[in-house]
Amino acid sequence: MAGLYIHIPFCKQACYYCDFHFSTNQNNKTELIKHLVDELAIQKDYLGGESLETIYLGGGTPSLLTPAEIELIFATIKKNYPVFENPEITLEANPDDLNPTTLAYFHKAGVNRLSIGIQSFDDTVLKYLNRAHTGTDALNCIPLAHDAGIKNISIDLIFAIPNQDNDLLKKNLEIVTRLKPTHVSAYSLTVEEKTVFGRWAKQGKLLAMDESQAAMQFDLVMDFFHDAGYHQYEISNYCLPGHESKHNTSYWQQKKYLGVGPSAHSYDGISRQFNVNNNALYSKALQEGRIPFEREVLTPENKINEYIFTSLRTSLGCDLGYLTRHFEYDLRTQNDRYLNQLSTKNIITIDKGKIHLTRSGKLLADRIAADLFVGEKSES
Repeated sequence: MAGLYIHIPFCKQACYYCDFHFSTNQNNKTELIKHLVDELAIQKDYLGGESLETIYLGGGTPSLLTPAEIELIFATIKKNYPVFENPEITLEANPDDLNPTTLAYFHKAGVNRLSIGIQSFDDTVLKYLNRAHTGTDALNCIPLAHDAGIKNISIDLIFAIPNQDNDLLKKNLEIVTRLKPTHVSAYSLTVEEKTVFGRWAKQGKLLAMDESQAAMQFDLVMDFFHDAGYHQYEISNYCLPGHESKHNTSYWQQKKYLGVGPSAHSYDGISRQFNVNNNALYSKALQEGRIPFEREVLTPENKINEYIFTSLRTSLGCDLGYLTRHFEYDLRTQNDRYLNQLSTKNIITIDKGKIHLTRSGKLLADRIAADLFVGEKSES
């Protein structure tokens, strides 16, 4: 089974923290969607005939699509790809786009999962992030989606926002646990260089939350969701039993996926390819009948490092046997001293041939993975 990701590169306005590829100019949206559909047809053999288990419309803001555009995209998928029975079909949405009319046509088109970019229920925080919706929009969208027949709902939340103290974060979490979405992605705010927040940081107008306070908020988030019956199956992702994101899980399990649209990435088990992150250049290339991408053939070392990085973040852990079977690489022997140090400090556990991060280890996941990469020197 494989996955399909479709990037819709349009937004109403720019969130100050976001560094994904998008445009706030929607004048050429209809034309670009037609070119995206052309790419879908051209790429029909990329996955080698594997059936699609998941379809994910991300962005940008896919909830800006018209009924005609959604119908065109899904008709093209149906025509060109074998699709697994009852696939997970996710559409990313903003709360202000969700009303009974839009939700009805999403549901009619086959969308059975929404990923809603709520980020916060507080109007002051939303304004600071430059979100287009209000706290009231955020409160209302989940019940509206349920009424429309879409029961599988994921929401995004951001913590470690400057000036958002623990009490305000707790209020947000209490609202989430009351609304009971099936899935929550909770991220610590990262100040990216090529964003408004990045410019503010350079100018001294934004002071990121210090690491100890951010770690305290991460602990608070983990405790809240644990107590509410959610499973932390990946460092930033929590779900009610049986509601893991199949699409994102396929990335972490190195399954094949095709990415379509400007800036989309693809993986066929041998290489990765990356579409150009420019709408005009993307459309020009598709007009000429070609896909504008760069390709990277993965070395065994690349694959080992990717597996280490993604598996350590999940509740399944890093399977030492998997590395041995697939790459003839003995991670434990190569890093025995370092792993013993981490185990002694209760940062990891090693049990039944799998490495898992402890609560403390989750705060250091990226550093630990980097220290274990092939070609990198482990540090004590």
